Amino acid sequence: MSKKILIVEDEPDIIELLKIVFRDTGYNLTFSRTELEIEYIRELNPDLIVMDVTIRGSLRSGSQICRELKADQQIRNVPVILCSGEYNLKAIANDCGADMYLPKPFDISSLLFHVDKFLS
Repeated sequence: MSKKILIVEDEPDIIELLKIVFRDTGYNLTFSRTELEIEYIRELNPDLIVMDVTIRGSLRSGSQICRELKADQQIRNVPVILCSGEYNLKAIANDCGADMYLPKPFDISSLLFHVDKFLS
């Protein structure tokens, strides 16, 4: 069974890029352009979450969602990679408990390397 990746990203161009990047990897991808409730994420049962910090039109930021995920007993061990252009991304990632962070624009090979590492 293929590993499931949840990608929360509001930029259509980045979503299209990620679809191309992950096309031949064998991973099962779910995309969301808005925030998701923890209950829904539990139902999706992803093996990894890649999330933007800023999610336009959403009441919560990616870092707030990450904090909620890491506080939830059922899904706290799901790795979260924060991707963002925020200047203080390292501090944001540390504060919310993200497993790693990648500043935008991110290097595609670095993203794939880290995804493979978390999912192996």
